[in-house]
Amino acid sequence: MSQLSTNSPAYDMSFGRKDYEFLKEIGLGPQNLGCYVNGVWLGNGPVVSSVNPADNQVIAEVAEASIQDYEKGMQACAQASKLWMQIPAPKRGEIVRQIGDALRTKLHPLGRLVSLEMGKILAEGIGEVQEIIDMCDFAVGLSRQLNGQVIPSERPNHMMLEMWNPLGVVGVITAFNFPCAVLGWNACIALVCGNSVVWKGAPTTPLITIAMTKIVAGVLERNNLPGAIFTAFCGGAEIGQAIAKDSRIPLVSFTGSSKVGLMVQQTVNQRYGKCLLELSGNNAIIVMDDADIELAVRSVLFAAVGTAGQRCTTCRRLLLHESVYQKVVERLVDVYKQVKIGNPLEKGVLLGPLHTRASRENFVNGLEKIKFQGGKILIGGNVIESNGNFVQPTVVEISASADVVKEELFGPVLYVMKFQTFKEAIEINNSVPQGLSSSIFTRRPEIIFKWIGAIGSDCGIVNVNIPTSGAEIGGAFGGEKATGGGREAGSDSWKQYMRRSTCTINYGSELPLAQGINFG
Repeated sequence: MSQLSTNSPAYDMSFGRKDYEFLKEIGLGPQNLGCYVNGVWLGNGPVVSSVNPADNQVIAEVAEASIQDYEKGMQACAQASKLWMQIPAPKRGEIVRQIGDALRTKLHPLGRLVSLEMGKILAEGIGEVQEIIDMCDFAVGLSRQLNGQVIPSERPNHMMLEMWNPLGVVGVITAFNFPCAVLGWNACIALVCGNSVVWKGAPTTPLITIAMTKIVAGVLERNNLPGAIFTAFCGGAEIGQAIAKDSRIPLVSFTGSSKVGLMVQQTVNQRYGKCLLELSGNNAIIVMDDADIELAVRSVLFAAVGTAGQRCTTCRRLLLHESVYQKVVERLVDVYKQVKIGNPLEKGVLLGPLHTRASRENFVNGLEKIKFQGGKILIGGNVIESNGNFVQPTVVEISASADVVKEELFGPVLYVMKFQTFKEAIEINNSVPQGLSSSIFTRRPEIIFKWIGAIGSDCGIVNVNIPTSGAEIGGAFGGEKATGGGREAGSDSWKQYMRRSTCTINYGSELPLAQGINFG
């Protein structure tokens, strides 16, 4: 096992900070083992520090997984899947129900941890954990509805039907911005579908990975089930690459950038595995001339500033009809001036820090690029001098044709641009490589139905009079084009976590062939 230094800041403080005491409630200490393998906590890889983005101080230390830990875990996980898939689906749903109940008892400390380690405000941190609880509830009902079809056969005394069976092991690689909710979208469904789960959490949010896994592990243990049904690793690219290459994992769900997602997809495809990709977004809100301006402004504020602009569904482009352009911009600048920036755990704060120092540098470099390409900063645009990674929420007036508008700058930067016609607005909306979320503000039915129809938005999420972010779990979540094409959470997303067999059964004594073929 890796040696955790007794001279480290994390060891010395022993959670001496009063605001860290709650971590003990969810099984965390100043030093933690970072992989759960076959029911045992290990950590033979590098020792890393979890850092609070509000002050860049160490919260705790984590011993990550080594590649040997990974192999040991995968052997056990693959073996456990053979048992788990034979348990009736409603019984698997009962286990997921218990996971949801266990999460309910720790909702607030887990939400506080998300806020502390990731940097999103407390309301969003609690909301993220609630999202997993909601997914558990959804999955419990789903466990009794994994239905196939009976299909009429053209041949006498024959029956055709569909069977849905588990894949075996599902790999889940999650990102820092939703360090546990995306696990819920995948793991809750994968588990009721009869799959074991191997999870690699984000390298910069290891405490969330550990705390979540301890809750799931506790439920498995109380039900005398193998811990290897849910295997978890804290680690970096080496572990992620191992998952992508591993032929024991038929399906890999990856959340992250389009660049890395493409590499994951290519690796998985080389072994004929399946990928479920949730990648970059470059989401637009369109405000038509008949829009409710106050409703639109409130929605833009949440969509552009929430999670410090680090949601995949963050509104990055605001398209304003020329007749309301000035009014909306003035109102938006006014509400931006009122945004309280600070420690995300403090009441009333709407904008916490960016997640890392590197994110702060990307913000600075991105704004230089924006200004070079003709962007005019209407408000914000600066780093806030502090020990943390705080920046100002920023609104930029820029041309829709600027190259930088096609890219995803992961921070609270909103591009505003003008259009004249609905057709032009759709063209701008669809002009970027990404295709995740979109929304329009209007009251006209003919506009609404064109917007959600074949000649409207080309995104996976197409909203009307609500923000681009804040999706409910009941619908399938995902996008098109460079967003990856994956669908997670609700609707019929469960079908991606199972294999479908078409079965034809002959219960007669003759052998009629399809298409009327006579073969001797």
